[in-house]
Amino acid sequence: MTPASVRFVTLSERYICQSIRNPTTFPRRNSQPIHAAPALHLPRRRRFFTSSVSFNQQSTDTSSPGNATNPENKRKSSRSQAAKTSLRRAALEAERSRDLPTAKPKVGERATAAKLVTAYAVAEQFDLAKVNDILRANGYEPDPLKTHLYPQVTHIAVPLSRTHPSWTVATQDAPSSEVGDIFIFPSGTVVTWSLPEGFTSFFATRTLTPAAEKPLGDDIETENMEFVEDPAKDHSSIKGDTIVLGTKSNTSPSFSEKSRLVNTVLTKIAFSSGLARSTKLAVLESLLADYIDSTRSIPTLLSAGSRLPFTRSFILRKTGQLLSFRAQLNLYSELTDSLPDLFWDSRSELGLEGCYDQVGRALDVRIRIKTLNEKMDYAQEIASVLRERLSEKHGLVLEWTIITLIAVEVGFEIMRLWKERKQELRERAMIDSA
Repeated sequence: MTPASVRFVTLSERYICQSIRNPTTFPRRNSQPIHAAPALHLPRRRRFFTSSVSFNQQSTDTSSPGNATNPENKRKSSRSQAAKTSLRRAALEAERSRDLPTAKPKVGERATAAKLVTAYAVAEQFDLAKVNDILRANGYEPDPLKTHLYPQVTHIAVPLSRTHPSWTVATQDAPSSEVGDIFIFPSGTVVTWSLPEGFTSFFATRTLTPAAEKPLGDDIETENMEFVEDPAKDHSSIKGDTIVLGTKSNTSPSFSEKSRLVNTVLTKIAFSSGLARSTKLAVLESLLADYIDSTRSIPTLLSAGSRLPFTRSFILRKTGQLLSFRAQLNLYSELTDSLPDLFWDSRSELGLEGCYDQVGRALDVRIRIKTLNEKMDYAQEIASVLRERLSEKHGLVLEWTIITLIAVEVGFEIMRLWKERKQELRERAMIDSA
């Protein structure tokens, strides 16, 4: 083909797109498809897709290499991990991200970051008299604000500097933002505020052990929540899984800084009592789950028509355990009480009853108590079957014993008749021979 035969096709300028006529309109630098993988194949930032405060914080924590969790240090949880991804959980997170205080603090006020509240159930009961002796021996002052709530609860204030090996700052010299709180309840639970996990775990499981009655050992249960202090609110509440403490100062001349601290501590006690209740309930849930696992094979054996290979001591032990669980839930504790005795004499304006109820609703305490009682009803049916089997076995032994005794008596009677017959025949033979 010669150059003369080449045909050039031209298009009218009005049919050409403006961006093609002007190539400089294309952003060639840093161009990237919408769903392209990030540079260097790094993990995509999850907070790009959500506005939730907790999700943003979670993604920040997981992205830093220093926040890697050690599986050996992971505590037991009273609820399954699947519950953290449920629809209710997502709704609570959305509510918290919407309702958490986002306004700028006033002049002289500082917004506080989220801190941790941890509840430990370490024993069946605490002797608070021994607890106070242990605290004084370790340099702590029980009830520093003179709330006079002993023996319902024991409160101590711990400076954050004391949680380190070398501490020199006294409690009264440390600012309120640098002081954590520990509340010890006679139900065998400890609730800590704003303190490191390592210190609180050692304090609950080692320091207070001499005052514990029937320690739980490896069956310790924990419950965690976050809390923030909002200086713009005068009432406390729960948003999602976060406690919002209202620390607004009262403008009344008679209202001092100590009064504000006392009100804050009383509010913390109300929330702590609800957390302690939930943690104590988690202990019973764990014990009942182990109980049900130990009797899981009984319905299978009954449906197969097999013989139950259980001794009398096993059946009596299981019956006693079930009665103990039901008594701890409904009789010997405040788990089912609508309001503990601790709050009967509290001031109504503080709203401590509402704080206690909010924790119960946030942690589904009422539903869990109802579910626990239903599981105990099922376990009671299993125990009834075991007792019936025990009674049947005992009755069968008695029946065979009676049958054996009757058989022996019949045998002796036959032998006596045989001897009498033999003696009669001998006498008759002697008479005939005479």
